[in-house]
Amino acid sequence: MIRQIFRNIPLVVKNLLIINILVFIAQITFNNNPDYIGPIENIFALHSFENEFKPYQLITYSYLHAPNQLNHIIFNMIPLFFFGRVLESHWGSKRFLIYYTITGILAGLTQLLIGDFGITLGASGSTFGLLAAFGLLFPNSKIFLLIPPIPIKAKYFVSIYLLIELSAGVYVIEGDSVAHFAHLGGAISGIILL
Repeated sequence: MIRQIFRNIPLVVKNLLIINILVFIAQITFNNNPDYIGPIENIFALHSFENEFKPYQLITYSYLHAPNQLNHIIFNMIPLFFFGRVLESHWGSKRFLIYYTITGILAGLTQLLIGDFGITLGASGSTFGLLAAFGLLFPNSKIFLLIPPIPIKAKYFVSIYLLIELSAGVYVIEGDSVAHFAHLGGAISGIILL
């Protein structure tokens, strides 16, 4: 069953899934206290300009996820799996990888310029770019939500989700550590690229 599922995943999406999962396992393995930032995050997560920023982090941060939050990697890999398969099949592997990488970089730049943060990590910027692309290219496709369990057209889902992210970025709730502006940066850069 699992072998059959992996056979039907396009090459780039499959490799991105594998890389993200392997990096997540490495993060857990080398972080003695998963409640804190470990050595991998110190080097490869996206740091602010004032705090040890290195240009390569604009690429590497999107392959890291919070080692103490399994839901972080799950909620980034689900859209990569579902939307990424469709988009890679539609565009081809090279164009898909370029789009995925550029939206991740521009999401990181958006977070650096607008966001207020310590470090940023996760594939959310790129996956929001995928979400925006899916909404634009396949606007009337139905997405079946889990909560509430209803189908909704992609164009409405993407629009509502981006408005929620904008609201969450502008009206920050104390304790919220989500990089909302990175999400928006990934989606907006994806729309511009398209």
